[in-house]
Amino acid sequence: MPYDPRPRSTASQRSAGADVLIIGGGIIGLATAWRAAQRGLDVTVVDPSPGGGAAQVAAGMLAAVTELHYGEETLLALNLESARRYPDFTAELEACSGQSVGYRPCGTLAVALDSDDRAHLRELHALQRRSGLESQWLSGRECRRLEPMLAPGVRGGLRVDGDHQVDPRRLASALVTACERTGVTFHRGWAQRLTVTQDRATGVVCSDGQRLGADHIVLAGGSFSRELGGVPPEVLPPVRPVKGQILRLTVPGAYAPFLSRTVRAVVRGSSVYLVPRQSGELVVGATSEEQGWDTTVTAGGVYELLRDAHELVPGITELPLVETRAGLRPGTPDNAPLLGPTALPGLLLATGHYRNGVLLTPVTADVMASVLIDGGLPPEALPFTSHRFSHLAQEQPV
Repeated sequence: MPYDPRPRSTASQRSAGADVLIIGGGIIGLATAWRAAQRGLDVTVVDPSPGGGAAQVAAGMLAAVTELHYGEETLLALNLESARRYPDFTAELEACSGQSVGYRPCGTLAVALDSDDRAHLRELHALQRRSGLESQWLSGRECRRLEPMLAPGVRGGLRVDGDHQVDPRRLASALVTACERTGVTFHRGWAQRLTVTQDRATGVVCSDGQRLGADHIVLAGGSFSRELGGVPPEVLPPVRPVKGQILRLTVPGAYAPFLSRTVRAVVRGSSVYLVPRQSGELVVGATSEEQGWDTTVTAGGVYELLRDAHELVPGITELPLVETRAGLRPGTPDNAPLLGPTALPGLLLATGHYRNGVLLTPVTADVMASVLIDGGLPPEALPFTSHRFSHLAQEQPV
């Protein structure tokens, strides 16, 4: 049944407030708010610190091709569609906000350091080709010709010119400004409990005791999406926090240019990537840890990232280390997002993007605005409704 975007028909059913209330002011919530406001809706975002969250820790790789995994071919189509929209999305956002988001169509180089890694990359290349994706196999010498800072032992690699990057921190800042300029209201506090009236979501109660009402509630709380009180158990999204530690270094002028594109590899079974910014920042990440809500930066995590990055690019140990951070990715059982209406009228989801939150920002915003205005999910979003997890509804929280 298509979602009914119309407001409730009687004054007793309607809570005074906005057309749309978005719980969560990360990049997904902000982009959804901006798009909805552009289409004429009255939008309020509830978040104590809009623009914070996972975007402050993310590397910003737009790697639909390089991050293809076996069993995620359905997600690939959504990733590619969002990547296709990125140039126009960023151009429009920069025009609206007056801020650069650091979008760079610089490409990605995935390399192998030993024979096992080389065999794995060959299998990935074959999967990419079967999926109709463009990537080019390079010898170790050709890899080092592209990126002279690579270790001499690099055995080969994949050049993917279609995988780009954006600066998530700049993206989040630009989205906050664009929302403000488009008339979005910010309520800087926590949403503690969903209000349900006559079997319909009608608003939230905030941590300061204030009640906010709206015709439609969009839960875009990332890893915290399952923590909102008052949500019926059968509607709670199966989202869990997945910890990721990440490092930021700076490249002094004497070392520039250090890398010209994103470089990534699998070292000792763990993925490591290096993302160079035009500003001279170099992002190194990221661990993937099932540690619940823990966001502690650990010596072991920092050591492993630097050790693996050093094997990939030995010169990295000469660079100043300026920041260590840990954040939480919102994971789902199939690593794909939850988009669109739920079984509770008035409540929609835009969460569970896991490692693809930055990449999927444009398409998620467009999908959610379409549902809110027209009531129907666009075809690209149909595989990602919460209904695919209905069998998990009565199980314990993940």
